[in-house]
Amino acid sequence: MLGKYKTTNIKLGDLNSEEKRAQILDYFHKTYELYEKLFEILADDSVFYEQPEPLRHPIIFYFGHTAAFYVNKLLLAKKMNRINPLFESIFAVGVDEMSWDDLNQTRYEWPSMDETRVYRLAVKEAVSEFIKNEPLLLPIEQESSFWAVLMGIEHERIHLETSSVLIRQLEVDRVREHPLFAVCEESGDTPTNEVIEVAGGLVEIGKARDDEFYGWDNEYGHFEMRLDSFKASKQLVSNGEFLEFVQDGGYSNHDFWDDEGSAWLKYKKPTHPVFWVPSGNEYKYRAITKEMKMPLNWPVDVNYLEAKAYCNWLSKKEGKNYRLPSEAEWYRLAAVSGIKSQIEEANINLEHYASACPVDRFSHGDFFDVCGNVWQWTQTPIYPFDGFEAHPLYDDFSAPTFDGRHNTIKGGSFISTGNETLLSSRYAFRRHFFQHAGFRYVESQNILEEQSGIYESDAAVSEYLEFHYGDEYFGVPNFPAKIARIALSFSAGTEQKRALELGCAVGRCSFELAKVFEDVSGIDFSARFIKNAVTMKENEVVRYRIKTEGANYEPKEIFADEFGIDKDICKRVTFWQGDACNLKPHFKDYDLIVAANLIDRLYDPYKFLATIHERLNEGGVLLLASPYSWDEAFTAKDRWLVGKDKTGSFDVVSRILSEHFSMIGEAMDVEFVLRESERKYQHTLSHLSAWKKS
Repeated sequence: MLGKYKTTNIKLGDLNSEEKRAQILDYFHKTYELYEKLFEILADDSVFYEQPEPLRHPIIFYFGHTAAFYVNKLLLAKKMNRINPLFESIFAVGVDEMSWDDLNQTRYEWPSMDETRVYRLAVKEAVSEFIKNEPLLLPIEQESSFWAVLMGIEHERIHLETSSVLIRQLEVDRVREHPLFAVCEESGDTPTNEVIEVAGGLVEIGKARDDEFYGWDNEYGHFEMRLDSFKASKQLVSNGEFLEFVQDGGYSNHDFWDDEGSAWLKYKKPTHPVFWVPSGNEYKYRAITKEMKMPLNWPVDVNYLEAKAYCNWLSKKEGKNYRLPSEAEWYRLAAVSGIKSQIEEANINLEHYASACPVDRFSHGDFFDVCGNVWQWTQTPIYPFDGFEAHPLYDDFSAPTFDGRHNTIKGGSFISTGNETLLSSRYAFRRHFFQHAGFRYVESQNILEEQSGIYESDAAVSEYLEFHYGDEYFGVPNFPAKIARIALSFSAGTEQKRALELGCAVGRCSFELAKVFEDVSGIDFSARFIKNAVTMKENEVVRYRIKTEGANYEPKEIFADEFGIDKDICKRVTFWQGDACNLKPHFKDYDLIVAANLIDRLYDPYKFLATIHERLNEGGVLLLASPYSWDEAFTAKDRWLVGKDKTGSFDVVSRILSEHFSMIGEAMDVEFVLRESERKYQHTLSHLSAWKKS
């Protein structure tokens, strides 16, 4: 069906370098062009500016987002310059409705479709040239610049699927049928389902670092668990089966819904699955490109909350104890079904249809659709395997989902391609989100996987949590709190309404500023840091572990109220993920900007210093602090602020800022201590200066 756009996953180490280069270029072009073909389903260009899901951006964002992603990641890898800074800012972030996703559409003036298409073409040409000319060593490893290219390709393939879900949520008159995305024509009556025993055994999950295929960071590491035998439904739950739940008042009986599900019912007031369209006393079915007679033998598309409520309803109806399978149980089911690759004989990779198909069409051992057709919700909130490390080019892929609020989905759907088709793939969504996702149910006494992500396990993040909220060491005052006090003293006598902290990390200074300022924005490049700042803002417990000695750690807990951070203060602070060198346009009109220990970690400190005045009101205050500990891992050597005439960084800072600022008072040193372990600490002097916009 895909014709010239058909692909399979490419290996990281086979072939020679030039053959691999050609293969990657082909994979990139097919991915890029197939993604653009998907949007040909839209009736006209005006549809790009519609927002079919309130918790997502308008469709134009996703059309531009995947192109900007290539540039932003290759820029971070120090392999590409910006093509369009504005587009690479407004198209930067937005998959999940995290607190730091900016879904306020009044802040955006989206570009025209002609401009966006021109931008996509420019990115395509730039990435193509990079692939053709960049030195390529095999196998491709995570530190390779080609890893960033593969990351962009696989990211775009994820959005091929998630964008198709948004298109499916549009009014049907806003789409048109497309020969490349044909819907299955086969449907029938409700098939009989039953549970079949799955033999127990050892489940081992986790990719090795030298795996032959590209993987996302959450796939690496190790997890193992021995399961007892359990029973699983032979087929995915069909529309016909779910119709019984609907007709039995399933959406109005809160007994079948947990607290989160009941809250969702009250908020959304659903009476049927999202892709069912009421038609008289019946329902029609919404595929991506059209509405059709309800295919009772196709899998139902629901979110996790609906799937769980159905299991509770069925348990009561049959006097059993049904639930959704765990992630480990899904892997065991895949093992006993003999599946080696998800593409083999399954409704996946657009091999057959751009829609689901009957639940008894593709058999896998004694079961059907162990993979393919639609994703399958599991009972397991996603968590990091032992040995998890966020990839430095995309630290917000997995870390924000390790919050107990995102459940894993397994098996892929009809439109899953690339990495999504591998058995090792791990994706998770908020429980109220919709994908092309359904479920099967199990009867099981197995315990669920332990959530090792309860305590923040990222060493760097834990160090910063201790730095911001932990003990003081060697009599040195808390650095973020002290920076806030100094900033407030310099801004005294000026307008103190809106403040911006750049490089806010886990948020302590932003909270301290909000004790005076009415509106504080905290921005950091790292989603791992922002996630913990948001948790603190929500007045929840933040748990982390600090290293003592060797492999030993001490658990710690912190609460907002311990630091005088009450609910009113939390309301004044918003945290965002962002690039200090390329901020979104609406981050402006501030009375105070604080950037502490930031500029020596920027990829372009010159640009930051030369443009930061644009974000500040007249008479506003800029406070800078930096130890000037330049490192090529963060800043290319030719962008260090050390003058070529051997003048120091502060001389360069002063020269750049003096065009728009006058210095307030004298510069000073502010010391800080960063704890690495029980017996190892960093004692550093940060050079602080304050500037008034003139």
